[in-house]
Amino acid sequence: MEDYTFLHRTNIIIHVTIGSIALLLGLIIILQKKGGDKHRKMGKWFLMLLSIVILTALLGFFAFSANQFLLVLTLVAGYNGYSGFRTLQTKSNTPELMDILVALATLCSGIFFLYYIESIGMIWAPIIIYSTVGYLFLIIGYDLLRYLIPKNKYGNLWFYEHIYKMISAFTA
Repeated sequence: MEDYTFLHRTNIIIHVTIGSIALLLGLIIILQKKGGDKHRKMGKWFLMLLSIVILTALLGFFAFSANQFLLVLTLVAGYNGYSGFRTLQTKSNTPELMDILVALATLCSGIFFLYYIESIGMIWAPIIIYSTVGYLFLIIGYDLLRYLIPKNKYGNLWFYEHIYKMISAFTA
C-alpha cells in the first residue's frame, strides 16, 4: 500500500475492517436460530455493514481506479443483499416498481462492466469474470421472471430466496 494516497489507504482500511466485521456478524447470523428479534436486528446490522463495504468498494473503483473484478463482486453482493432483504419484506412475487428498477439498473451496470472490461483489457482470468457476471445475470433474470410464477405456486419460495441471496451476499 506504499504507492497509495492517504485517502486510498484509508478507504481500503475502512473497507477491510467493516468487511471483516460483516463477515463475523454474518457467520454468527448463519449459526444462530432464525427468525427471532436477535436474528432480525443482527440482519439489519449486517445489511448496514454491507452497505458501507459496497460504498467503499465503489469509491475505490471510481475514485482510485481499483481492481475491476471487485466492481462485479460489489454488484453481486449489493444486489443479493438488497434482493434478499426485499424478498423477506414482501414475501410474495408481486411486482414492485423499485425492485424492477434496481434489477434493471444492476443489469445495465453489469452490461456496462462487460463493455468496459473488454475496452481496457482483462486483468483477471476471463472465466472468473464471465462466470461471476453470468451468475449476476442469472439472479437478476430469475428475479424478473419470478413474477410469472402463479401466486398459488409461489407459496413459501420467498423463504428459500431470502436464505440463498443473503448467503450469496455474505460470500461475495
